Amino acid sequence: MVPIETSTTTPQNTRVAEALSAGDTSVRLRAALAVGSNPDPALLETLIERCAVEPDFFVRDMLSWALTRLPSEATLPRIRRELDSERPQARSQALHLLSKIGDAGTWAWITRDLLRDADDQVARTAWRVAAALVPEDEQERRRLAGELVLQLGRGERDVRLSLSRALVDLGEAVTPLLEEAAESPEPEVAAHARATELLRQDPESGFDAALAEAERVVALGPERAAAAAAAVASADTVTAEAAEPSAASEASGASGASGAPGATGAPGC
Repeated sequence: MVPIETSTTTPQNTRVAEALSAGDTSVRLRAALAVGSNPDPALLETLIERCAVEPDFFVRDMLSWALTRLPSEATLPRIRRELDSERPQARSQALHLLSKIGDAGTWAWITRDLLRDADDQVARTAWRVAAALVPEDEQERRRLAGELVLQLGRGERDVRLSLSRALVDLGEAVTPLLEEAAESPEPEVAAHARATELLRQDPESGFDAALAEAERVVALGPERAAAAAAAVASADTVTAEAAEPSAASEASGASGASGAPGATGAPGC
C-alpha cells in the first residue's frame, strides 16, 4: 500500500491553514467547510492542531467533520497520539472524533486514565464514547460499569448527568453496582446512584426530578421517605374528599338563590 502523504505544504494549503486560524469565526467556519468538502490528507496535521485550540463549538464540529472525511487509516493513528496530549481540549476532541468515526477497534484506546481524567470535559467525553463503543460483551460492559460508578458524585449537575447517561446506556450491567453505590455513606454518591437508577427505570422522568427524589430519600432514609410520601398522598386524598361536600353545598345554595324570587312571589324591580 502506498503511504498517504499528510505533510505536503503547498501555497494553497498554507492559505487554508491561515484561514483556519483567522480571527473572524465565520472565516474559520467557511474554511473548515471548504476543507471537508474537498478532503486533502495533506491538511491532516493542520486540522488536528486546530481542533486542539479552536475556541468556537461550531467551528470545532466542522473541523471534526472535515477530519472524518479523510481516510481513517491516516486519521486514526494521529488521533491516538492526541489522546495522550497535555492539552485537555486535544484529548477531548480526539475522543469525540473516535465516536464520529465509530471504529470498534478503537475501544481499547479509551484508557482508565481518560475515564478518570481530572478535566471534567475530557472525562465526560470519555464516558460517552466508551459507552458507545464498548463491545456487546457482558464482561466488558460490567468492567466499564465498574469503572464508571467510581465517578458517582463527581462535579456539578452537567457532569453528573453525563455520567448517569453513560451508565444508563450500559443497561442491566449497572443495576447491581448502582444498588451497592446507593448505600454509600457519602450522601452525594448515594443520591447520584439512586438518581441514575430512577433515570434508567424511567427515562422520561428527567434527571433533575430523579436527583431531587434521590436526595430526599438519602436525607430521610428509605423508610422515612416512604412514610412521608404515604402521608402526603393520604393528606391529598383527605383534602380532596373534604372539598367534595363543600362544592356540593355551594352548588345547592346557588340553585336556591336563583329560584328565590319565584318562590316567594316578590315583585320584580
